[in-house]
Amino acid sequence: MTELLQDCYLRKATPQDIGVIRWLVLREFLDPTQLQPEQFWVIELKGQIIACGQLRTFAQAQELGSIVVKKSYRNQGLGTYLTQHLIEISNYRLYLECLGTQLKNFYQRLGFVEVNFETNSASLPQKFRVTSTLAKWFRLPLYIMVWQKDQ
Repeated sequence: MTELLQDCYLRKATPQDIGVIRWLVLREFLDPTQLQPEQFWVIELKGQIIACGQLRTFAQAQELGSIVVKKSYRNQGLGTYLTQHLIEISNYRLYLECLGTQLKNFYQRLGFVEVNFETNSASLPQKFRVTSTLAKWFRLPLYIMVWQKDQ
């Protein structure tokens, strides 16, 4: 597993963290409507939250989402560390949605593989139907991925 930067620590989010989490999510143009602090983990440095990510649970599936690292702390392994932690604590089949090939490549490096929504929709959380449809309409490079334990 990737090492955490010196003086950083990972912890479960608290209700008091929701304002910072919401701000991080909004700055990256991610969906801020379903942010529940009990689903989040944060990385903190000297009392400041510098990264967050959530693990949402559906019927027999979980979604990795809202992985955000403050711009000044990117490319130092924080996103990888947080994602690996969320993978480790997941209890069900783990899915994610991401926009663009750069994020797709990041998640592939961590063991995620792309799935075709049309052929796998029965096993995917229903929420992916909405974003998949919107991505088609707006011709967005949306990828739905699942984590493969054997990689």
